[in-house]
Order: sequence, then structure tokens, then C-alpha cells
Amino acid sequence: MLPQVEEVLASPEILKLKEELPHSVVVGLVREAIQEARQAVLDSRILQGDSDPAIQQLSCGAVALKARQKACTLQTPSLRKVVNVSGIVLHTNLGRSVFSDAAAQAVQEVVANYSSLEYDPASQARGSRHGHYEQLVCALTGAQAALAVNNNAAAVLMVLSEFASGHEAVVSRGELVEIGGSFRVPDIMRLSHAEMREVGTTNKTRLSDYEQAITPRTALLLKVHPSNYRMVGFTESVDVAALRTLADAINEHRAAGANAAATPAAGAEEAGAGGPSQPPQAPQPPRLLVYEDQGSGALFPLDCFGGPGEPSVAESLKNGCDLVSFSGDKLLGGPQAGIIVGDREHIGALKRSPLARALRLDKMAVAALEATLRLYLDKGRALHEIPTLRMLSMSADEACERARQLQQAIESALQKGMVDLDIVEEAALAGGGSLPMSSIPSCALRIGFKQGDAQGCSSYLSARHPVPIVARIKKEALLCDGRTLLDRKDMEEIARALKGYFESLEAPRQEG
Repeated sequence: MLPQVEEVLASPEILKLKEELPHSVVVGLVREAIQEARQAVLDSRILQGDSDPAIQQLSCGAVALKARQKACTLQTPSLRKVVNVSGIVLHTNLGRSVFSDAAAQAVQEVVANYSSLEYDPASQARGSRHGHYEQLVCALTGAQAALAVNNNAAAVLMVLSEFASGHEAVVSRGELVEIGGSFRVPDIMRLSHAEMREVGTTNKTRLSDYEQAITPRTALLLKVHPSNYRMVGFTESVDVAALRTLADAINEHRAAGANAAATPAAGAEEAGAGGPSQPPQAPQPPRLLVYEDQGSGALFPLDCFGGPGEPSVAESLKNGCDLVSFSGDKLLGGPQAGIIVGDREHIGALKRSPLARALRLDKMAVAALEATLRLYLDKGRALHEIPTLRMLSMSADEACERARQLQQAIESALQKGMVDLDIVEEAALAGGGSLPMSSIPSCALRIGFKQGDAQGCSSYLSARHPVPIVARIKKEALLCDGRTLLDRKDMEEIARALKGYFESLEAPRQEG
């Protein structure tokens, strides 16, 4: 019933394919196609009947065609440009931040050439990849030192592993967040071998809850900023400044206890070697640190983004955090990274950790991060040139103007009578686990269909157009938010895609 592998390999479609791909790859694709055909038979419980459509799919030609389609998928890049008109600025599924021109150029320069990644041209000696961004981070946050690793989840793991492994870390129950992709703070805590001490309740945690939970084994007070959610109503939480005051009091008490333990007891010297033996001293308790996982991270106040109350990294350090970590590809607007800032002693310990090498940034991320941070030296330039900041701070009028420009591009590409186009007020979102309560006033182009429909068009734009386009559907119309349109090229791409959609509707009629 099923064609043999050699029979399919001899078909004209596959003979041509063997000129494009290695023989072993082609054989693998043919076997996959045959296996899928076999599974289709089993699933549909077809035992006989050559006229059945499912049986006809088992012909040599049909299997060869399926293998050819698989080869086409294999040869087409799956990671490629997408046009985002969803109105979600930091769309996690679409790669979050878009690089600035400066960051993109920096990446291109280091990937196309040898680079000074770990070489210091001035001293003609080995350098450090941390040096490319550390001074910039410190200048922008007020930190003494900084380290960047693969992402913020890695940063949290690294801090907990270094400073709380085998000890206790106290965290509010209201801050045991899920970061995304089912990645939760308790899971990271468990992986780091830190013992989690939960305090308070889901909606209310007081300073006294932390005080009562601290023991001689407590190493860390963990503050997790709710960057991807908010609790409102009957709530209470403890700020960093209060945790700092508590930690200082505990550290003073521990230091006094350690000094007392180090002072010989009265008469001990007189006892001499023949005196009573002293019990071994317990290890000195670790210094109690205050660490904030800030999540999205912001290098300056976010009032311009409609996000009052979102702390900046500098504020958290100023208020008393020993360490703060945050993402590079969210509100910072740069590459995927987890940036840890703090004093030299603690960052130095992190740099010496084996995890620093296992979780380090590659040269492309280092180049993009350095270029992005350099733009922050001029706040106005950062707001203008970093796409994430530009889209978040854009006025509703600017978003409307972009939507109007898109409307003009579509009107030029389509014949009259195919769609109804009008500009409507909409609400955009920061996305990416950032500014969860901030609904950003925006404008979108509403596309109503006289031919076809919004669902079919959305599927065509995403699955069949060479450059996927992600829009929204609302009340049987397609919405293209002007806030996330990057440039004129995006507008022209959308116009071409819509034209292609309507041509695809006409094709079956012409064939008939």
C-alpha cells in the first residue's frame, strides 16, 4: 500500500531535490513523509478502498510532493523579519526590543570581523568582555560595578547561588512571580540551593513579617518588583528603604555577636592548656544582603511612558539595595541580557563564579548592549533613537499620523471597493512583562472587508506572506496600530501583503 523509499527517491520531484540537498537529508525527508502517510492511515482506520482520498494520498507522487514541501520548509529561514502592528511594543513572541541603528551597526561590525572582545589594544594584552559595558552601566545607575549575563532569570539564579546557597532567602508571598514560560521564582530559588522563607500573605506583607522570619541562617532579603502584574485594593508591601534599615540593624547585631565570640572569656588565659576544653564556635552568620530583582528595569523615570511608580535602577541602589538585576531587552531597549549592579565586592564575587562563564554574553550581545547604553548618555537621543523608547513615548497624535500614512499606502496598492479604511482610537501596551497597568493611548488603521474577511486575511498575512505581519482582529475588522509601525518600509510591506491576499481570492475563480 505504501511506496518504498527507493521508489520515491527515483521519482522526478526527488531526483531534482537531490541536486539541492545532500543524499542523507533527502532520504530522511522521504522517510518522514512515508511515516506521516502511514500514521494517517492508522489514525483514520482505513483498511481497504482505493477510491478513498486518504488512500490516494499514499501514492508515490503524493509522498514525493510531501517530501518536497518538507525540503522547502527546511530551506526557508524560520527566524526572519516580522512586521508588528499589534500595538504591543515589547512583544515577547516577536523578540521584544528592536535594536537601534547604532546597536545593529555595532553587531554587524563585530560579527563580520575580528573584534576586541577580550583584547585590550592599548596594553596589547588580554582584556575583559565586561569592560565594554561596565563603565557605562555604572555611569548611568550610580553602581560601583556591573556584570551582564544571558538574561535576567540567569542573573537571579547567579545572585541566589552565590550569596544564598545553603542559607535562607526571605521573600514576600505576594512577590513569588512567574517570569514567563512557566519560569517561576520558587523554581529558580530551588535550583540555586537557597532555602526560601515565604513571609506575609498574597496581598499584605509587613516589615514585621520579615523581622520574625530572619534567623542566623538568613543571607538575603529578596525583593521582586512586580514588573508583569499589579495588585490593587487591600494591599501592603515593604519598600527597599525599609528592608535596608532592617538589614543594617541585623548586621550590626551579628557583628556585635561575632566580636563578643572572638573575645576570650575572663580567666581563659589563666586556665592554660590544662583548662577545660571549649566547644567549637559556630560559623559566623553571613552578612544580610538586600537584593531586588527589578525585572523590566528602567534607567530613568517612566512618566513619559505613562508608567508612574516604576522605579529606576538608580533609585533602587540609592534606597539601599546591595544588588539589583534587570533585563536588557525590555525597557532598556537593547539585547537579551540580565544586568546585575552593586558594589565592587559583591559584583567581584559574581565575576569569579563559574556561572559567570557559563552564563556570559556573546560578542553580538556585548556589542549591542554597549551601543545601546552609549545612547543613554543623552536622554533626548535615547528617546529618539532607541525604538522601544521612541514607541513607548510617542504621542497619540504621532501614532495617528503613522496610521494615516499606512492608509495612504494601502489605498495606492488596492483597487477601490475591496476594503473600508478608517482611523480609530485604540490602546497600545508595553508588553514583555513591563508597565502592566499602563494602557497607552494610540491610533490604529481599521480595515473592514468587502471581499474576504478579517480572519482569512490575518491568516494569509501571518502564514503565507514572505514577511509575516502580526495585526489584531476586532469586531470582524483588522486593526493595524500605528504605534508599532517602525518605518515606511513596514507600511509598504503591509500594502503588498493585502494586495497579495486579494489576489489569492481571485486565483481560484480564474482557475475555474
